[in-house]
Amino acid sequence: MKELTKAEEQVMQYLWKLEKAFLKDIVDKFPEPKPAYTTISTVIRVLVKKEFISFNTYGKIHEYYPLVEKNEYFGNHFKGIVKNFFNGSITKFASFFTSEKEMNLTELEEIKRIVEQKINDIKDQEQHG
Repeated sequence: MKELTKAEEQVMQYLWKLEKAFLKDIVDKFPEPKPAYTTISTVIRVLVKKEFISFNTYGKIHEYYPLVEKNEYFGNHFKGIVKNFFNGSITKFASFFTSEKEMNLTELEEIKRIVEQKINDIKDQEQHG
């Protein structure tokens, strides 16, 4: 899957939230000062070419919608980060992630709960699989 530029990723974030949108709807999501319609239109054309979005045509107006789900893009992007910055090691990533000082006890406990749930799910699958 192709990488997105920051501008492309920002347009995709808005389109994922909107699910379907016209150019005006996407531009309206941007904070002030809003980018020019032509700028966003160019980004959208690139995203269509990259096959991240498609559109329905109503007269001369296009309604855009994502072809790539947010989780699919993020999953591929995350795998690339782990591969490139942590030598493919999820353990090294987790160690780095949890050593960040901004994490509080509640967040760490929630991560622990998620990991424990995944461990239990895998154990259940192995026992019943």
